[in-house]
Amino acid sequence: MKVQMLIRFLLIVFCLSMMIASAKADINKGVEYYQKRQEGSKGTLASVENINKAIEQFSSALLIPESEKDAALYLLKSYYYKAEFAVQDKEEKKKIFNMGKALGEKYIEKYPDSVEFRYWYLVNLGSWAQVYGILTAAREGVSDLMKIHSEKIIELDPEYRNGGGYFMLGAVHYKSPYIPFLLSWPDNDEAIKYLQLAVKTGKAEMNQKNYLAQALKKDKQHEKARKLLTDVINTEPNPANLVEELTDIEEARQLLEDL
Repeated sequence: MKVQMLIRFLLIVFCLSMMIASAKADINKGVEYYQKRQEGSKGTLASVENINKAIEQFSSALLIPESEKDAALYLLKSYYYKAEFAVQDKEEKKKIFNMGKALGEKYIEKYPDSVEFRYWYLVNLGSWAQVYGILTAAREGVSDLMKIHSEKIIELDPEYRNGGGYFMLGAVHYKSPYIPFLLSWPDNDEAIKYLQLAVKTGKAEMNQKNYLAQALKKDKQHEKARKLLTDVINTEPNPANLVEELTDIEEARQLLEDL
């Protein structure tokens, strides 16, 4: 009897070890595919091939407690990338951003002090708002959610993602419409203030400069806006973030033409 119990115990330990090893393998494969997400892209349109493989691997790793947290974070990043850069159909975009929104909400509740989950939740939520429409998002409280989580990110780590909390807070002030009795706090002066803080924190990112340029344009500060947009256009894109940065550069060209 004791021998049988020992054998069972060893089998359980072996099975658990194999599950953990499999989860680590899924994570590593997923990260490898995610890092190659730009392969096969055509300009600003990404290929779905590697990002789909990454999502498949992270979805498997999500089921194992030892790899769940890392897998969830990478899934948030992967959902955003696929819907934002690889998918053109609006309904499919909605479906994926809804998945990212739900996943982010779940893991913010599970890890309330994680700046990473809050940030990537907001990345998905911001794009969710764009595809559903800013007014619809405002009526459903998305702007307020983005403001609350941005402020929490700043509280937890103001330097995360080169001032990512400042950027999100500035962006939501700029993007959100002023709606009397419903949404009265959006302010372009506040947008400029926080976007400037983002640009001055760590390495200024191209999308930060683009947003700041738009807020400055709204404030009639056209020369400052032109300088920022010219800086973006003259920046060599990072091959590791090729599609994202080519998109930022193309956006800057369009914004500069509109000035």
